[in-house]
Amino acid sequence: MTEKEPKAKPMSNLDFRLMSLTYKLRDFRLPRMNILKKVGIETGFHVLDYGCGPGSYIVPLVKLVGDSGKIYALDMHPLAIDAVQKLASKKGITNVQTILTDCKPGLPPNSIDVVLLYDTLHDLNNVSEVLTELQRILKPKGILSLSDHHMKEEDIMSQVTGGGLFKLSAKNKRTYNFAGEERK
Repeated sequence: MTEKEPKAKPMSNLDFRLMSLTYKLRDFRLPRMNILKKVGIETGFHVLDYGCGPGSYIVPLVKLVGDSGKIYALDMHPLAIDAVQKLASKKGITNVQTILTDCKPGLPPNSIDVVLLYDTLHDLNNVSEVLTELQRILKPKGILSLSDHHMKEEDIMSQVTGGGLFKLSAKNKRTYNFAGEERK
């Protein structure tokens, strides 16, 4: 596990636990696999779940990437990291690595096939810094898959495409997929 000291203050432990409970109810009603199938994740992919929370996407991601893939679960809240580690241990998942940070995952350039940025964009204090970092670690044909029900579509589009780092490549019912703009 890679750990870095978060710059921003994460939500309280009580708020995190309440959020985790509501996610379990949400996931029962709308399984995460239904959302992930639209992203284009394949066996062997390396996926970063940026803002992983309690790990709702981990088990379905493991099914998609298989044993040859890798999942990085990043969050700024220590309870999120703990929840993902416990989930991985309980399920015998060995290809998940947790990262405690509020911005930079510390991954090599061009190392990630897909970044999931779900229900996180509205909470970022440093959007341009995060998007720059995500573009840096995404492979040239990598996908930034984004969903944020706290934001209007025009605000999502403005924030993600406005800096010239990403362009919309697909719009699904609940997610937007962005491709990195050509790097100079």
